[in-house]
Amino acid sequence: MPIFTIETTYRLPVYRQRTYEAADLAQACRLAIEDDDWECAKQDHESAGETYVTGAWQGRDCAYSGAALAVPAHFDETVQRKADHFEILLGLVKVLSGTGGAQRSAYWAGRAVSAIAKAEAILAGARDPDPDASMPRPHILLAFDESEVRATIGEIIASDEALAALPADAIGDDVHAACVAVAAAADLSEERGSAVFKAALAAIRSAERRRIEGRKEGEREKEE
Repeated sequence: MPIFTIETTYRLPVYRQRTYEAADLAQACRLAIEDDDWECAKQDHESAGETYVTGAWQGRDCAYSGAALAVPAHFDETVQRKADHFEILLGLVKVLSGTGGAQRSAYWAGRAVSAIAKAEAILAGARDPDPDASMPRPHILLAFDESEVRATIGEIIASDEALAALPADAIGDDVHAACVAVAAAADLSEERGSAVFKAALAAIRSAERRRIEGRKEGEREKEE
């Protein structure tokens, strides 16, 4: 059986209690943060942090004497896991906020679902979800952005003499308000239900064809 050397760590809070004269609470807190005199420091053993892995090597008693092994992220300190994952979540939010096409939206929505699952695991103190874990994969049926609406406005004005006096660039925040109103009023529940039903039928037919083809292939092998 393989042997590993594992370095584990826990954080022990060190605190001090000191009086400061200040104009307000914020200034007092700032003075305390900037104070580098810790001669009166005390250790709070009752509030010691969680134990987490800070290093791993294959072999006996070989810490820092060989190539370090890559430790799964869920063995890291929870606060560090949150900090590391924050950058991923922030990046996804930025991408989703600027995504235009439906196909790109579906791709990034799937990535967001995976990131959310990991965030929930961190909050629960659990291990990271397996990379191949089954995740809901959304499929976007319809999407449009305001740039498309603005382009269409220009086409409508150009083709209608009655609107010729209205320059397209004069329509500013009206575009956003109109898009929000139309999206809120649109009812695509029937189209969505139809798409889900058709997808289910297509999946069943595909599986049935695969089953029949497999059976025929088995019969041919027996005949040979």
